[in-house]
Amino acid sequence: MSYLKFDKTQLVNLEYSLPKEIMLANNQGVYCNTTIVGCNTRKYHGLLVVPVKEIDGGRHVLLSSIQETIIQHDQEFNLGISKYPGEYSPKGHKYARWFETDPVTKIVYRIGGVVLQKEMILDSSEARIYIKYTLLDAHSTTKLRLKPFMAFRSIHDLAHSNMYASTKTEAIQHGFKYRMYSEYPELCIQISNKPRFVTAPDWYYKVEYSKEKVRGYDFHEDLFVPGYFELTIKKGQSIVVSAGLSQIAVNQIQKRFSNVADQQIEPIDFKQLLIESSKKYIQVRDGVHEIISGFPWFGRWGRHSIISLPGLLLTQKKYKLAEEILIGLTSKVQNGMFPDHSPNVTSPKYQAVDTSLWFVWAIQKYAQAVRSKTKILESFGSIISQIIKAYSSGAVPGVTLGDNGLLHTYKKDIALTWMDSYSDGNPITQRPGYAVEINALWFNVLNFAKNISVYTKGSDESILLDKWIELCRMNFTEVFWSEEKEQLADYVFEGNANWDIRPNMLFAVSLPYSPLSDDQQKAVMDLMKMELLTTKGLRTLSPRSADFKNTYEGDHNKRDMAYHQGTVWPWLLGFFAEGWLKLYKESGKDFIEKLLKNFENDMMDHGIRNVSEVHDGSPPHRACGAIAFAPSNAELLRIFDLLSK
Repeated sequence: MSYLKFDKTQLVNLEYSLPKEIMLANNQGVYCNTTIVGCNTRKYHGLLVVPVKEIDGGRHVLLSSIQETIIQHDQEFNLGISKYPGEYSPKGHKYARWFETDPVTKIVYRIGGVVLQKEMILDSSEARIYIKYTLLDAHSTTKLRLKPFMAFRSIHDLAHSNMYASTKTEAIQHGFKYRMYSEYPELCIQISNKPRFVTAPDWYYKVEYSKEKVRGYDFHEDLFVPGYFELTIKKGQSIVVSAGLSQIAVNQIQKRFSNVADQQIEPIDFKQLLIESSKKYIQVRDGVHEIISGFPWFGRWGRHSIISLPGLLLTQKKYKLAEEILIGLTSKVQNGMFPDHSPNVTSPKYQAVDTSLWFVWAIQKYAQAVRSKTKILESFGSIISQIIKAYSSGAVPGVTLGDNGLLHTYKKDIALTWMDSYSDGNPITQRPGYAVEINALWFNVLNFAKNISVYTKGSDESILLDKWIELCRMNFTEVFWSEEKEQLADYVFEGNANWDIRPNMLFAVSLPYSPLSDDQQKAVMDLMKMELLTTKGLRTLSPRSADFKNTYEGDHNKRDMAYHQGTVWPWLLGFFAEGWLKLYKESGKDFIEKLLKNFENDMMDHGIRNVSEVHDGSPPHRACGAIAFAPSNAELLRIFDLLSK
């Protein structure tokens, strides 16, 4: 796609180019992440980042970067770029002339009469990055020097020089293998053409990560360089570097690069770009498929993964895989709840009270896709019954079913809903008591259970289910609706209603079963459009509120204060679109199509080819948070699907 390209004027302007990141990832949990000019600005950046099961199962940066130098007539031109205190050194971005990402990530450098093209691609089936250098033009003998920078640490940590780090490499065919610490796997770096390797072990001190500095974290690290490769490259010649966890036959390196490159699909439009981007969220861990929440720091979070499943899989008719993931998730249920965090966390939390209700919604979407009530009952009838029993019996910590048929959620100093950020250990948006989206989801779950006959008609469970549905229908508006304000309360605690205008009331309209009248649904959607809708999704709080935060920036505490206090979330747009089309049907289509089109430019901002986690609450709604977020991507795909129907 033509807009995924950047020219010289954009690349040499670091204020423009450094905020733009590339993310290459495969389904093994391996990724390559850096900026479009190759300057690492986050501790999460690296050319080869891999899960290390032997340590903690989390991702670790092995190879931070490779810096290139062109040598002609004994003159050296460094193409790399790193930030150190007070300066960038070297400043190779000044030679950058062209960058594009489709179908392979590519950057072109020009130094006088030398034109060098660099292409990067991640192997789709293993932990291996390929970097291909092609000398497009040169008028005299040209040498290429390659200097690898090693980190060998968790993505959440920083490396520092120390006496325990190994400084020795072991020669292998056309390269070396290296292991900085005994608990890590070996990193094998090889080159398709035989190079000369010069052993020159050295630490590079205080490499600076500007993004971490802004985010209020430690931002200096020391990287180790064991030496450098040097080889002559001729005009028209290509040289491929392989960096992976195992050796590779050097006569296969060029072929392997070509094979992986041939597998890449060049998207022809925005929708296809979203489809291609969505594939990296489907990961395989210990032979089991799962959906991870995003990149670069997210693992698998229960709510994110479940909400993402319909958009990522069902819109692409990947029904078998969707069923496999849903069934796999049921094995993790405790007391009717799903874990909040990824399985590499030693003691996963079971805290979010909405995740199980979202799980039933995902089953509901799967049922709509496969259109088989029998299949749904066989595969998921038991877990739906288990969830309803847990929530209605008080087995879920902090949740009680009131005599009014509504769910009351409260634990002292704990945020139980999706708005779960904290400041100094205290929840910022605790929303205790009767939360509006929890009860909209609960009403939806009860009705879906009845629709697919989870309980035998006439049984005690079925009679009780009918009673709860009727109670919930009657009391939902009694508790939440204000005729005067023409809106729903965000939550009601100890008889006091909170009237903050937030997107949570949206779900009472968008979910398949709504306890609201048509007029009430229309009033909610009009309020969402007027107060919360932006070009990048829905705000989490009305700008008219005294607590509204314009931007999502600053240190951890400032960002947490803004996370659900006005920050825009793209994934909410999927439910806005669903509610809008539910009410206005064909006449609402043009409006939703225009909203969807607003995200095309996101593909060249923040995370190239990706949709960000969040945006600032005020215009121009700068992209921020994680550069690639599964729910954002998934819900945009689901909007395409809704429009097609």
